[in-house]
Amino acid sequence: MELLRRRQCLLWMPALWFAGHVHAEVRDLPDAINKAGRLRMLSQRCAKAYLALGQKVRTEQAEKVLADSMALFDRHLVELRAYAHAAPIAKVYEQMDSSWSAFKPLLVGERPSAKGADAVMVAATQVLALAQQGTALLEQSSGKPVGRLVNLAGRQRMLSQRMAATYLGAAWGVQADGLARQLNQAREEFTQAQAVLKAAPETSAALRSELEMVDQQYVFFDAALRALKPGNTDTRSLSEVFTTSERILQLMDEVTAQFARLA
Repeated sequence: MELLRRRQCLLWMPALWFAGHVHAEVRDLPDAINKAGRLRMLSQRCAKAYLALGQKVRTEQAEKVLADSMALFDRHLVELRAYAHAAPIAKVYEQMDSSWSAFKPLLVGERPSAKGADAVMVAATQVLALAQQGTALLEQSSGKPVGRLVNLAGRQRMLSQRMAATYLGAAWGVQADGLARQLNQAREEFTQAQAVLKAAPETSAALRSELEMVDQQYVFFDAALRALKPGNTDTRSLSEVFTTSERILQLMDEVTAQFARLA
């Protein structure tokens, strides 16, 4: 019961957390693309944490991941709504505000369950779609090739979390058939995007080295993902997927930031 009360506090804690960061803002367009892309990732990371908590996978870490992700989503959404002056972009973030407000109670309103996970995955996909739309509109307004690379690298962060979330969901028997297909699609997209990023003329030797480090982590990650068995309750394999997705996320977040600095 105490754990549930702490999680329910997350519905209002992010707003209080942001109160100390009222001066935070989007610096420029590359920063906007980076933060908009990060919202895609956070939608899937929240779902991943919920699914991990429901299956008692790395519970303490999953609690922190969920709290941090919800707080950062709130912060970036406020920043992007303040930055988005063009009507089409502003409309997307207005819609996202509503979708995110509906998503949060699903994450922390009740104890995680397989039944609740269905609604969480649907809501996460809806928020992801809006985040993708906002990121694409911001990239279009950039007009620079490196803007596309910031978007693409940022999307890799999302795919790392989407792969982990779909794996955890399918392993729990949540929408098992559909999630397995989504997982395979995400694996293909991640591999293709890595090749594009490494081959881009704007990619420096240092950035290429960072991307190769991601590839090394992905070898282990992909091997675990390929071993998916719907209904699997082996917490060791679930834990490996959770932790490796966090390592890939950390590496790709730095890569995305480096691309943003090139713009």
